[in-house]
Formats: sequence, structure tokens, C-alpha cells
Amino acid sequence: MGKQSEPLTESYFYILMCLYAGDNHGYGIMQMTEKFSDGRVKIGSGTMYGATSNMLKKGWIAECSNVQGSERRRMYSLTDIGRHVFLEEYERISELAESARIIINQAKE
Repeated sequence: MGKQSEPLTESYFYILMCLYAGDNHGYGIMQMTEKFSDGRVKIGSGTMYGATSNMLKKGWIAECSNVQGSERRRMYSLTDIGRHVFLEEYERISELAESARIIINQAKE
């Protein structure tokens, strides 16, 4: 698979990250995102709906069959393509942070 043409938005990255941890529904993803970001990132329901709709079309996520207790919630899972996109973005961000660390440390000298 080729490189992503452009970086993911923060919301997309968090959604994929939450699904990397396991299947979840939109509200659960919104809660996990807020928790992981210490409240800095809050994904609204409109953003969640638009993002999941787009990711379903791209094949990054899939709807899973409802699990017990979630009959009214749409559950999502990460596809192999979505896993690849997430890990590729993780690598890009890691390289970016490492480059910044090097520059910051050089500037201190």
C-alpha cells in the first residue's frame, strides 16, 4: 500500500486509534478520545457521523454486528486498510516528534 497523500486530521487519528484498541460505537469513541487527550480533544456528534461515514466509504472501518447491550448503537471495527492507515500516520507523527526533539536539543547546546 502506498503512502497517505496527506496527514490525517486529529479527529480521524483519534477515531482510528480508539478502534485500534477494539470495536466501539460512536459515543464510546467520543468518550475515549476525550479521556486519551485529557479533555483537549472533543469530537462532536456531527464530526463523528461525518468521519465514520467517510471512513466506511474508504474502507478504513466497517460496521460490526451488534453485540449484546448495544442494539441501538452502530458498532465499528478497524479494517486491515484502516490499521495500515493508522500505523502509517503514527510513524509519520513519531518521525515528526523525533525531528523536533533533535532540533530542540541542538538549540539547547
